[in-house]
Amino acid sequence: MNFTEILKYLGTKIFQIIKWILFLIVYLTASSMITLSGAFGNKVSLAQEVLGMGLIACAVALAFIDWRYHTQLQTNNPRHFGKNKVNVQKILLIFGLYILMNVIQITWSILISKNIISFPTNQTDVEQAAMQLPIWSNLFAVFIAPIFEELIFRGIFMNYFFNKNNHFNNFMAILFSGVLFGLAHEPKPDLNLLMYSALGWVLAFTYMHFKDIRYNIFLHFLNNLASVL
Repeated sequence: MNFTEILKYLGTKIFQIIKWILFLIVYLTASSMITLSGAFGNKVSLAQEVLGMGLIACAVALAFIDWRYHTQLQTNNPRHFGKNKVNVQKILLIFGLYILMNVIQITWSILISKNIISFPTNQTDVEQAAMQLPIWSNLFAVFIAPIFEELIFRGIFMNYFFNKNNHFNNFMAILFSGVLFGLAHEPKPDLNLLMYSALGWVLAFTYMHFKDIRYNIFLHFLNNLASVL
């Protein structure tokens, strides 16, 4: 690879990083509007208006990100991601992975109860939002957030940065996807970051193994539903 090719490669990757960050900003901006509506609890009319705008923003943002993800696959899809038929073996494996995520969550809870790990700030924010806007916050956490986060942290991320179908790229895609997922929920370098990353690794493995983003969205949905319940 000569100097010109190196510059071209770096330019492409920098542009992809900027675009990926913009997708993340679009998601966070749309979701924050729903959270913001809970701050106007005493002003029902205003809260409803902000909530309505937030739901519209989420719908537009989700449609845009989903369109971009499928456009990526049409342009370059060496791993043949797409829609695969569901069978009993796949269902059993999904629930096995769900049990693994529960083991991580239970271990995490035990470590928190023993004061080995502090209660994660992200979870505190989620619980506070649920108190301000219980129905919509929970619906967003269970049904909408998993779709956004799987499209961004698994689908678009892996296609941008680790799109070669070999063992090294597959491993690195799972590793970095999980770490970025962890950092998005816990930016401090502590054990909470490791736990969030572990959940991200399970979801990333699911996407890589099934080669169908619906499976890791469903797994993410199950995990968030258990947290809400």
